[in-house]
Amino acid sequence: MTAKTSGDGRRAAPTRDEIVERLQRAPAPLQPDDLHLSPVPPGARVTLAAVLVPLVSRDGEVNVLLTQRSSHLRDHPNQISFPGGRVEGGDENRIDTALREATEETGLARERVEVLGMLPVHEMSSGFRISPVVGWIEPPFDLTPDPFEVAATFEVPLEHFLDPVNHLRRYYYFNGRHRHYLAMPFEGRYIWGATAGMLYSLYRQLRAS
Repeated sequence: MTAKTSGDGRRAAPTRDEIVERLQRAPAPLQPDDLHLSPVPPGARVTLAAVLVPLVSRDGEVNVLLTQRSSHLRDHPNQISFPGGRVEGGDENRIDTALREATEETGLARERVEVLGMLPVHEMSSGFRISPVVGWIEPPFDLTPDPFEVAATFEVPLEHFLDPVNHLRRYYYFNGRHRHYLAMPFEGRYIWGATAGMLYSLYRQLRAS
């Protein structure tokens, strides 16, 4: 994808067709300092899941739609995430899982989503294997978040995640070890963990050479 710039010198957002073309390519090779993967430990119980990575077209720009999880949830309260969840028996495939979960969590009608492609499976040390499904959404559309699961929905310009300046390497100390992770904060919202990892995969597909 050829880099383009806007009138003020910023790189222009990729178009829908450019995103489709990039998603069809093999994933860019991982580098030694990439922190977006936490492989499932050998012998761990595997949980299959899928998320929707919703790209919203707005006035020539592209935004990423994200959710903030409710504070009372047992797993990852208050964290920023993509709509998604575990694969269920009635799901036809991972795309069906992602679209079903997006509708259940945000009220986004699945017919408003055009599936553009998939990102590489994202593994977590907790045993989750997550299939990220990239979807394109043209306004207008309605959202009616499930208050039990979702405290808020919001959009972030895709260009924020495609600028490596915003890819922050962080660490915390736990059980005698320094554990490293990736974060991509935006306007007071701390986007990290699996969500940041999948956004980094999107960056690799769309911008990495």
